[in-house]
Amino acid sequence: MQEIDQNKFKILLSKVPEVTIFFWVIKILCTTVGETFADFLNFNLGFGLTNTTTIMGLAFFSVLYVQFRTTKYVPGIYWLTVVLISVFGTLLTDNLTDAMGVPLEVSTVVFSMLLGLTFLFWYMSEKTLSIHSIFTRKREVFYWLTILFTFALGTAVGDLYSEQLGLGYLNTGITVVIIIACVFLGWKFLNLDRVLAFWTAYILTRPLGASLGDYLSQSKVNGGLGLGTTVTSVIFLIAILAIIVFLAVSKIDITEKSENIETNQTNGSKKNVLTQTIAALCIFLVVGIGGYVWRSNNIASQDSAQATLGGKLTDFITIENDMLDDINANNFTSAKKKADDLEHQWDTQEPQLRKIDGTTWTKIDGTIDVVLAAVRSASPDASKCQSALNNSFSVINEANK
Repeated sequence: MQEIDQNKFKILLSKVPEVTIFFWVIKILCTTVGETFADFLNFNLGFGLTNTTTIMGLAFFSVLYVQFRTTKYVPGIYWLTVVLISVFGTLLTDNLTDAMGVPLEVSTVVFSMLLGLTFLFWYMSEKTLSIHSIFTRKREVFYWLTILFTFALGTAVGDLYSEQLGLGYLNTGITVVIIIACVFLGWKFLNLDRVLAFWTAYILTRPLGASLGDYLSQSKVNGGLGLGTTVTSVIFLIAILAIIVFLAVSKIDITEKSENIETNQTNGSKKNVLTQTIAALCIFLVVGIGGYVWRSNNIASQDSAQATLGGKLTDFITIENDMLDDINANNFTSAKKKADDLEHQWDTQEPQLRKIDGTTWTKIDGTIDVVLAAVRSASPDASKCQSALNNSFSVINEANK
């Protein structure tokens, strides 16, 4: 009788939804918004990376506080927390890369280690990593910390392969879909541990959502569909809201019965899960590092004789000079079109230029981000655009000598 009451108490305090098809759909939608909404605030509204991070950080921690104060799963609060943590996790990586010049390789390794340590301490403390076991404050802390690191890691990995290694948004997304499908088939037919399969798929949906967001929002010359961050963010936010309302009314994602959470596994069961985990890590390391080395060698072979960026930045100088002429003539429409060309050419040549001189590339990339934010602002200020362009022109011209 006491055990039954205890199980009922756990169900009442469950703070996360049941894993259904709606869970995965809304998760991918949230990760896409995390990519596009951060860009919308940063570039379209001209907030800049620092202000965007501050605003979204305050919003995230405020809603997270409300989430911790609730005593059960509330769809609106839970998924709003996921949306905000997706934006904040994206901005963590963006700040390391754009503001601090930390290489994406380093970010990937650091966030992988942080995520791995979180899983390790979580399991050592609670003897389970099951999403159905989130009914204590400690487990909820581990849960949200894990999600934060999955978003930051997913952003780093997605940007590393799609942009820095030149794989492209669509190809990156397709690759991730194939891996997720393999994980699903492993769980369905090869007895892959369900908790291991869940967290593997959860981590992979971040680069999938980011690639989807970039593919939809980026201009056609950048290899996207040209919907823009505003339209993409609005469409996905409306879709998220619609699903949340549906879930709140239908309550189909609320756990109705106790899950059999194995906190006291047999030695054989533990050994089997450990073997699967080690095997999965080895596969991801071999595929990930192998793919990175292969793409890097291809890029290096294209510019093996080039030691500096000198002479390779002339096209960017020309575009920025044309943009400055448009700004001086108050022709912001033309300047914004040239901003698309600038971003496209910069992203296209990123793998080669960054391989030649990563430090200088990062410095130039920061000035170009400021230019794009100033020119694409909803109400662009001519003096700010001129200042940003002159600064970027100076840095690029120095590197091009």
